[in-house]
Amino acid sequence: MNAPHAPDEPLHRIRHSLAHVLAQAVLEYRPGSTLGFGPPVADGFYYDFILSEPISEEDFPELEKRMKHILKRNQRFEREELPRDEAMARLSGMQEPYKREYAEELFEKKSLSTLTFYRSGAFLDMCDGPHVESTKDIPRGCFKLRSVAGAYWRGDSRNVMMTRLYAWAFESEEVLEAHVKAYHEALARDHKKLGKELELFVIDEQVGKGLPLWLPNGTVIRDELERLAKELEFKAGYHRVATPHLTKAGLYYQTGHLPYYKDHIYPIMELKEQTESGEVVREAYCLKPMNCPHHHRIFAARKRSYRELPLRLAEYGQVYRFEDSGALSGLLRVRGMCMNDAHIYCTEENLKREFLAVMELHKQLYEILGLTDYYMRFSTWDPDDPKGKSKYVDDPVAWEKSQCFIREAMVESGLPFREVKGEAAFYGPKIDVQFRTVTGREETASTNQLDFAVPQRMNLSYVGADNQEHRPYIIHRAPLGTHERFVAFLIEHYGGAFPTWLAPTQVRILVVADRFLDYARALEEDLRISMVRVEVDASGERINKAIRNASTAKIPNVLVLGEREVEERGVTLRRYGVEEQEAMPYEAFKARLLKTIESRSRGFVAAPSTCS
Repeated sequence: MNAPHAPDEPLHRIRHSLAHVLAQAVLEYRPGSTLGFGPPVADGFYYDFILSEPISEEDFPELEKRMKHILKRNQRFEREELPRDEAMARLSGMQEPYKREYAEELFEKKSLSTLTFYRSGAFLDMCDGPHVESTKDIPRGCFKLRSVAGAYWRGDSRNVMMTRLYAWAFESEEVLEAHVKAYHEALARDHKKLGKELELFVIDEQVGKGLPLWLPNGTVIRDELERLAKELEFKAGYHRVATPHLTKAGLYYQTGHLPYYKDHIYPIMELKEQTESGEVVREAYCLKPMNCPHHHRIFAARKRSYRELPLRLAEYGQVYRFEDSGALSGLLRVRGMCMNDAHIYCTEENLKREFLAVMELHKQLYEILGLTDYYMRFSTWDPDDPKGKSKYVDDPVAWEKSQCFIREAMVESGLPFREVKGEAAFYGPKIDVQFRTVTGREETASTNQLDFAVPQRMNLSYVGADNQEHRPYIIHRAPLGTHERFVAFLIEHYGGAFPTWLAPTQVRILVVADRFLDYARALEEDLRISMVRVEVDASGERINKAIRNASTAKIPNVLVLGEREVEERGVTLRRYGVEEQEAMPYEAFKARLLKTIESRSRGFVAAPSTCS
């Protein structure tokens, strides 16, 4: 995957400098606006504002015109470093309250003695840089404003909502134009658009925001992914379990998920009883936001021996998280989700081997699905984070030891990864798999986490070879993430044209005249016996229209039947996206089809060679 460029790379400097040019243009266009952040990103840059007047995409031509005018001024980017008191006084004078708030945090968190500012023409910003030397170093025509969005200050829903202006920026106008063209082509693959057209899922307001209803076609894809995971996990020695959708709230206090995740847990359900002294709460339950505690209780159901470890417990478990309504987006961000979850309980001696095996399982799944545009992000804790103990388990020694385990395992795996400070789970470090979608987003699709804290909290133990009790390590892993998010990725990755093994309808049979329907029905029945998802188009449409309909529905295999096919017990195969059609005996088609499905091929298995 193409991650954001490093700060010392020219394109990073161009994008960062253009973010300042955009901010300068906005302050000229909307005087009295205040600034948030304006970083480079993987395909350009953005800047957040509290605007004195709204800005829409209709304002983009004027803003781009102002930006181009600023570039022509050949403004230099001049760096200045100020001690704390002078820096804070300057920010107060600039009337930038959000910058000032962040500066105060930087001085506390990083123990800084100075802050850096950059001035370019009339524009001044608190910024570490780096930038180009002058606006004359920015290629003409290399940027284009893209969209307007809302963004909470510091990404926290409790903070003010800012206006975020996104822009593309590349090395040249030619590269920019190619990217913009590809972007608009990719929009046709948007999973919300295709989900509706292909009848995969629906979000119903009467059911609730973020609670998708899976239609028959979408349910097929879910089932096939789950079948794939179950097969690979069975071969890897996992044991399947099933757990309820809710539990006593006290369990989440014991694990530590409460209060860490209190903002994303549905309100606790209290079962009350009227007594002589008044109403009392007998029990309190909550919808489970994660499967971990349930699996931990399964591990604790009886005494465990080191001879049983590693113990791998797997479940496609339904969980519920109360995401902010503004963050909900199709299947990518939902409130009800089914997770490809598993927890591996292991000793320190087999920890690295198990972690590497999980990463290998990730690779195997991605290869089957044809996913290649991703990278690994190693998320560690940040001991200097001002939130400190409220964000992470307070055990520095355990943090450093567990991070060392993962770092060594990732180096040994040979997989490229980037280390990111401050994004670990509260109970341990983790590997997130970051995908670049065809629509240009970077999203986390899968995770592999190491937990050193919860076994202590839940008093989990096993009896070692020394006949003493020991704490296990726990690996939390979800190679296919959730059904919701992963299906969204796959819809966009395949453009709705799923490979045969994954397609909701694997074969559609068309007839050139109704008198051939009996033959079509006979083939349909025979294929169904072999567990093929097949349907006969009995709509009565003319054959050319029926073929177009099948193409619109992105059916991978279409059989056209006429008089010759009936007489010879044959079929004429039309493959989605393939111009040539192929006539063959039905039994030959069936054999190739079943082999394609069994092997989970992304193509169609070639016919056997007739050469001797």
